[in-house]
Amino acid sequence: MIALNENDHWGEEDKLQKRIGVLLVNLGTPEGTDYRSIRRYLSQFLSDRRVIEIPPWLWQPILQGPILTFRPRRLSKSYERVWDKTENKSPLAVVTKRQAEKVQDYFNKQNVLIDWAMRYGQPSIAKKLDYLKSKDCNHILILSLYPQYSATTTATVNDAVFKHLMTYRMQPAVRTTFSFAQDPIYIAALKQNIEQKLSEYKHRPEQILLSFHGLPQRYVNAGDPYEQDCQATATALRLAMGKTEPEMPLVYQSRFGPDKWLEPNITDIIEKSLQQGIKRLAVVAPGFMADCLETMDEINHEYRHLFMSKGGEEFMYIPCLNDSLIAINMLHKLITKEIQGWIS
Repeated sequence: MIALNENDHWGEEDKLQKRIGVLLVNLGTPEGTDYRSIRRYLSQFLSDRRVIEIPPWLWQPILQGPILTFRPRRLSKSYERVWDKTENKSPLAVVTKRQAEKVQDYFNKQNVLIDWAMRYGQPSIAKKLDYLKSKDCNHILILSLYPQYSATTTATVNDAVFKHLMTYRMQPAVRTTFSFAQDPIYIAALKQNIEQKLSEYKHRPEQILLSFHGLPQRYVNAGDPYEQDCQATATALRLAMGKTEPEMPLVYQSRFGPDKWLEPNITDIIEKSLQQGIKRLAVVAPGFMADCLETMDEINHEYRHLFMSKGGEEFMYIPCLNDSLIAINMLHKLITKEIQGWIS
């Protein structure tokens, strides 16, 4: 396995060939579970004009005042519950790093270098672009690990990439990914992962919730295609698994702030399902490529407690694709498709 660090080097014979870099990019994470680390991360994340579309003169006093004073303390316990104590990193960082390392094994003989970065926090996109450039990667694919496109995720990754490219005199050729929300490669991986995880339970769920991260409704009204992409994923996955919409409904989680958000909200659907007599519920998060705070704590802790405390008998959380063989095969196929023309 190739170690992705500053001591890596390629053979002299490789310098005569076209060198391709691939950067896997995920959202980001604090460096620790302490107040200052979480505050620093949230400040960067919530200061992004694409994430919070409120004029800075109005938003920054609110953000730097009450939000960053109290929210880091509330999130600290949540991060502590999911933190990888062995690696001393968040699960998102651990999994994304492993994804890059394992995908690299598929490309060792093809002069393709796989690396990873975070949009907010470390390792930064700028740092990893510099690293790939230092390895003479004159062609770079940016693979945003967001299956469904949104200006708040995919677009802000592209913003960071192109902003840093402005500092280069000699820029590499760059490709970005748009969306793989209903790509057959992705849907097949989701189906296989769900079936594999559910086979580990004694009973089958009576309902499977497809939980996507929420988004303010006004962002969609302004032209963001995120809701359309989420619906496309849900429709394709139901078709692949032979499920109806009531058997596998789409829901949204992670509301924040006073805005009206996309509906239906997951808590409302959980309560409705309980009222309909559903006792065994499964939840999968098809908008996340790696388990993180929103899946491990919000879904598997908060929503599990909600369901079980109101009469549910079994709550089955289906982990994300993470660095499973299913995920790595999928990423290999997606990357191979995206770099066509750069490599035979």
